[in-house]
Amino acid sequence: MVTVLPARKPPAGGTGAERVPPLENGAHLSAREFLRRYEGMPELKKAELINGTVYMASPVRLDQHGEPDNLIQGWLCNYSLATPGVKAATHSTARLGPDDVPQPDGLLRLLPECGGQARLDPKGYLLGAPELAVEVSASTASLDVREKLTAYRRAGVREYLVWRTEDGALDWWMLEEDEYSPLAAGADGVLRSRVFPELWLDAAALLGGDGAQVMAVLRRGLGSTEHTAFVAELEARARTQGPTPPPTPGRR
Repeated sequence: MVTVLPARKPPAGGTGAERVPPLENGAHLSAREFLRRYEGMPELKKAELINGTVYMASPVRLDQHGEPDNLIQGWLCNYSLATPGVKAATHSTARLGPDDVPQPDGLLRLLPECGGQARLDPKGYLLGAPELAVEVSASTASLDVREKLTAYRRAGVREYLVWRTEDGALDWWMLEEDEYSPLAAGADGVLRSRVFPELWLDAAALLGGDGAQVMAVLRRGLGSTEHTAFVAELEARARTQGPTPPPTPGRR
C-alpha cells in the first residue's frame, strides 16, 4: 500500500524557493545581502546600509523634510539642466562599497564620459561615489553628520551638503587629501562648489525658505563665462575620453 502525503505548504511570505528575510532596523549585513533583502520588500521606500548597519526611514514631516527637500531638488535639477554632462538624481540607492549602500536625498554626478567617478550597474543602481551628495536632515541629523559623513568620505564623495532643518543650519564639506573640510561662504554669503563651477547657493535664502532668491543666485552663476567654459570643457571630455572601466566601490 502506498501512502500519499499532502504537499507541504511554503513558509509564510515565501514561495517554493528560499524565503528572503526582511530588512530589520539595526541589522548588520553586507551590501550584497542588504540589497537582496531590500529588493524583496518593494513596499519599503527607504533603507540604507551605513558601515554595515541597516537604517530604515521614519515618517516624513512636511515642514522639516518634504518642503525643504523639494527646494533643494529644484536647485540641483536646474543646475543639471543647464550643464550637459552633469546629472541630478533624487533618493537613489548608491553602492559605495561592501559596507555602505546609502540612499542620499539628492546628488549631482558627472557622467563617466565626462570624467565622472560613478556609473550605473546592470540593475540600474549607482556604482561608485557621486561627486556631490546632499541630505536634508531632521530626525536623522546625527546619522548624516557622523556615520554617513564617514561613509561618503571613505568612498570618495568629493562634496557633501547637509541641511539640518531642525537646527536651521547648513554644512557643506569638500574632500581634501581624504578628509572633509568645511566649504566657506563668500563675503556675500554665497556658497560656491569647488567641483561644479558656478553651482552657487545663497545659504541664508535656503534656510529662510526663499526659493525665488535661491534660484536667482543660481541663475547668476549659470549666466557667467566660467559656467560657459565648464560646459565646453565637459563637451571636450566627452568627445575625447570615451568609455572608462567601471569603478570598484570601496575604500579609497
